[in-house]
Amino acid sequence: MSMPSPLLIALFITIAYLLGSLSFAVIVSRLMGLDDPRDYGSGNPGATNVLRSGRKSAAVLTLLGDALKGWAAVWLASHFAPPAGLPETIAYWCGFAAFIGHLFPVFFGFKGGKGVATAIGVLLGFSLGVGLACIATWLAVAGVFRISSLAALSAAALAPLFTALIVGPGQAAWIALAMSILLFYRHKSNILKLVAGEEARIGKKSPPPQPSPTSGRGRER
Repeated sequence: MSMPSPLLIALFITIAYLLGSLSFAVIVSRLMGLDDPRDYGSGNPGATNVLRSGRKSAAVLTLLGDALKGWAAVWLASHFAPPAGLPETIAYWCGFAAFIGHLFPVFFGFKGGKGVATAIGVLLGFSLGVGLACIATWLAVAGVFRISSLAALSAAALAPLFTALIVGPGQAAWIALAMSILLFYRHKSNILKLVAGEEARIGKKSPPPQPSPTSGRGRER
């Protein structure tokens, strides 16, 4: 007896969420013997904060890992859901589930990163053209203004439009819009700094990582 479709959908969504919950900032830092990125700098478990550890290789691995899990969630669903009798659009929702997993990871106390790399990975899964358009936007804005958060917000703002134009004005575009809204929400502190003219520029050296007052509690939050 085959599993009912609602249960299959829940299974795919759950797997995608768990995949997204793998915080590569924390995993890579532990494997490389670095401080927990949640205990220094911005406290954000993402590639930009890991870069403050002084290990560029750790930041690159974090960036690639977070993007790959978003892409993988979409790819796996698009290849295995249709043969199981589910619609191809389930892949879009699995991508969104992976993105939510990154923001609120069950493995790390539901305290995750801001989601830029994972969102790019999800959009690359939706369409290579959409992902490349967002990456090009990030590079262009970062190249001109040298501010990472502004580049990320610019790409997020245009992502729903790129998706609607390239994939079509359907579920993928609505999910891209939802991710964009959440990205803006997660960057609210950066937006305030941008308005105040206090946001750090790319290439500006940061002080060495300093443990937070709560770092003695261990690595789990």
